[in-house]
Amino acid sequence: MSSPAPSWHARLAELGIRLPAVAAPVAAYVPAVRTGQLVFTSGQLPFVDGGLRRTGKVGGSVEIEEAAADAKVCALNALAAIDELVGLDSVARIVRVVGYVASAEGFTGQPRVVNGASEFLGRVFGEAGQHARSAIGVAELPLGSPVEVELTVELR
Repeated sequence: MSSPAPSWHARLAELGIRLPAVAAPVAAYVPAVRTGQLVFTSGQLPFVDGGLRRTGKVGGSVEIEEAAADAKVCALNALAAIDELVGLDSVARIVRVVGYVASAEGFTGQPRVVNGASEFLGRVFGEAGQHARSAIGVAELPLGSPVEVELTVELR
């Protein structure tokens, strides 16, 4: 007999974390789509209570630690989009994380920024949170955000 599937909602509660409301799209897209056993989120910005936590470029006006904290918020917002679409407890594993970092000229610490999302997902999902990843430096992001994160998850 197999053990029951973990409750990701219960794990978030253990960590003292509440899922936010799904961020309203800022253009012509939906927050997440399902195809087969995969869910792909749209890029999520670090919205808190409907507004960006900060704007700017990492390595310029935004410190790496601030941007890593923003990446965690992006991942949390992505989980909210997944929860609204299919229910968070239907997630089997995190497959892929893609992080975009608005980078000042010469900044090369994108992996350290996206670690904010990756480490958060590891705390929530444990082994099921281990994922493939890309951390990409870009010139600009929507609304002046310092970071944007998208997730791909596999469903049970």
